[in-house]
Amino acid sequence: MQNAWIDKELMRDFEAEGTDAYRLCTIADGSVERFGRDILVSFKDQAGRKQLTTEFFLWAEAMNFNTQRIFERFLPRRNEEREAPKLILGDSHSSSRIIVTERDLRYEIDFSGGYSVGLFVDQRENRSFVRKAAAERALNCFAYTCSFSLAAAIAGAKTVSVDLSQKSLERGRQNFALNNLPATGHQFIAEDIFEILPRLARKGEKFDLIVLDPPTFSRSHRGKTFKVQSNFESLLGEALEVADDDARILLSTNCAALNERALEAIARFCLKASRRAGTFHSEPRPRDFPRGSGASSIWLTLR
Repeated sequence: MQNAWIDKELMRDFEAEGTDAYRLCTIADGSVERFGRDILVSFKDQAGRKQLTTEFFLWAEAMNFNTQRIFERFLPRRNEEREAPKLILGDSHSSSRIIVTERDLRYEIDFSGGYSVGLFVDQRENRSFVRKAAAERALNCFAYTCSFSLAAAIAGAKTVSVDLSQKSLERGRQNFALNNLPATGHQFIAEDIFEILPRLARKGEKFDLIVLDPPTFSRSHRGKTFKVQSNFESLLGEALEVADDDARILLSTNCAALNERALEAIARFCLKASRRAGTFHSEPRPRDFPRGSGASSIWLTLR
């Protein structure tokens, strides 16, 4: 994986498009991301932490970049070991919540809200595709803070956002409010997606855009587990039951064992089982992510 910090030209491009949340550097053992004037250093071990922190200060001096705070986050192997980022530099009395922009859309970031801060910057191009798709009805599964729902809604879609966490959905509502979007016509459902999808199918509801971007592992309030490697196929199969004839479906994951080719294989199997057809494409890799980093994603367009 290429080890390079972004240059001034790319930073100017981000500024021109109204974006101040992006990846500054990626190495095999971690990354550095910008959220407004705050910095998040993520690392797998102390060697990666030291390398990224040292290089950041050298880069910031060369780029004349002034940061307000630096947070760090350990990247554990097991989900149960995940912790919220810790402040290592800056005012400890200032709010953990800030507002960032991505192509002129506003998102709330909360460094104390959990392991993830509220926006996955590697999904920037997929969110832009959602805006360009201009769907009428969008279903966002595992919605988290509803960034995909916001991208769909700003283009006129009525959205249904489903996530196990009521707290995350409330942050999604806040993102709508930050962008002057009323919640009227949009649903935020704190339930297990595998219970919601059959219910929607029984009602005959259809969506022309569906986002499937699940975590690698989750556990419902009833103790039911979801493992992306073994359950993505059944997730897509259920989603196809509520997909309109020409629906666009995003298949995305951070699981290293599922690359784009594996996701397409899963989709082709589900299409055959449901006697449907479709085409595939991938949006361009974000310019701030080296090859081999970030989520694996493909879009399925039904025909």
